[in-house]
Amino acid sequence: MISRTSGGPQFYPIFVQFNRTPDMNILDTAAVLLTLAAVFGYINHRLFKLPTSIGILLIGLVLSILLLLFGGDSMRESADEFVTRIDFNETVMNVMLSFLLFAGALHVNLGDLREQRWVVAILASAGLLVSTFLVGTASYFVFLWTGLGVPFLWCLVFGALISPTDPVAVLGILKKVGVPKSLETKITGESLFNDGVGVVVYLVLVGLAVGKAEASILSVGELFLVEVGGGILLGGVIGYAAYWMLKTIDNYQVEILITLALVTGGYQLAASWHLSGPLAMVVAGLMIGNHGRLMAMSDTTREHLDLFWELIDEILNAVLFLLIGLEIFVLTWSGEAFGAGLILIVVVLVSRMIAVSLPVLILKKARTFSPGIVRILTWGGLRGGISVALALALPKDESLAGESRQAILMATYLVVIFSIAVQGLTLKPVISRLLAKEDGAPNES
Repeated sequence: MISRTSGGPQFYPIFVQFNRTPDMNILDTAAVLLTLAAVFGYINHRLFKLPTSIGILLIGLVLSILLLLFGGDSMRESADEFVTRIDFNETVMNVMLSFLLFAGALHVNLGDLREQRWVVAILASAGLLVSTFLVGTASYFVFLWTGLGVPFLWCLVFGALISPTDPVAVLGILKKVGVPKSLETKITGESLFNDGVGVVVYLVLVGLAVGKAEASILSVGELFLVEVGGGILLGGVIGYAAYWMLKTIDNYQVEILITLALVTGGYQLAASWHLSGPLAMVVAGLMIGNHGRLMAMSDTTREHLDLFWELIDEILNAVLFLLIGLEIFVLTWSGEAFGAGLILIVVVLVSRMIAVSLPVLILKKARTFSPGIVRILTWGGLRGGISVALALALPKDESLAGESRQAILMATYLVVIFSIAVQGLTLKPVISRLLAKEDGAPNES
């Protein structure tokens, strides 16, 4: 939960505790998820040859649909009970996200990021705000046209939760695409930094929608300064502390343990101080992956550290995408919500295209962009587990009617599935085709 006790807005508690029951504890749940991920990963590797995470998601999704349609009542009830018991928001936002963001930031070159800092900054801030407003406004009319009538403020909340690109989905796909370094840095940098900004925007809008936040520019500005600025500062401080510890010893077991403590302890510290944990992890990961890698690690430590965090990244990616595929059990299906969700897939893509045009328009006099950059950034802006987690965290009380909440959930789920399955699987050929067309054009910078 992120809230301010004084001098600022109060926010709805979005992070609830994992639901433990006597008959199934956390270890039981982890055992089932890891087993399913391993089996689905094996099936995908032997039969379909899709990227591992996407393959696991699609197999889980298809089997879930088949179970809903053709499974017996007891089987469906057992599956539904299992999935419902998993707090997706808690699992993603408070457990997985810290590890995934740190692992992703470890391999981002700080020099490359510095060269693209203005593009990344505009995309992660102004671009996200533009997308939030465009998606929110358009979704209001889409929901109204389909007979769902979701209030405008909650439509803006939907815009906020669906606008951030998911670093988990983006980084996993980019590893296998082979894009130019400058373009990879833009997409990666945006996906790493816009999560922290997106969560703050989401919290502000949820607070306004439930009547627990002040709508003043001063209170919102204060929240952004504390959450975003404080998260960046905290990430720098704990990152430097970990860097100093790594520099003073040469023992890869202890050094890996230090990075684990940095991620788990740092993220919890950010949460307790009401700072942006995602941004803290990104900054800490950048510091360890650059200064730490060059000046504080031996070759042996560097090799073991990279292998460890790559393994963590792959395992958590697999489990996360499996969870996304299984979350179909928590949805309440209706023709109106399904139709609205299909329309909103197009709305989100168009809004994304407009939002990513901003840095090109603002910076075109100072630098040269490839003509295909807007289309590549549009199609490469994948949505993933973070959007689903935030949607599932929406309040279930009278502030948001059940029909409206389910409509937002359905739209979010359809956009995410389309983003990962369609955009993710076609990203490489789309980029290759666009770059091939631009061989004779000025190089993108």
